[in-house]
Amino acid sequence: MLFHQRIDYEDGGIVEMVIWRLPAPLPPSTHGLKYSLFYGRPGIREVGYDNERGKGDHRHFENAETDYAFSTVEQLMADFWSDVRTVRGGK
Repeated sequence: MLFHQRIDYEDGGIVEMVIWRLPAPLPPSTHGLKYSLFYGRPGIREVGYDNERGKGDHRHFENAETDYAFSTVEQLMADFWSDVRTVRGGK
């Protein structure tokens, strides 16, 4: 595990971010990371970025799932936090 952080907001919102380094890429991803970035409430995912075998890098935003073009961890975090700010109304 390279990184783990959890933030619990007073309004019930939760951010949990975990990044692992893998010995080899998780196909079809071409990088050596496994990640799971989550924002939501208990039982409700409003924003999520993750990658998994067979599915690759993808983004969950509200009720839609789309492919995500992973480039760097820094960009991944910037994109995630931008979505979180949008959902939280800039809070």
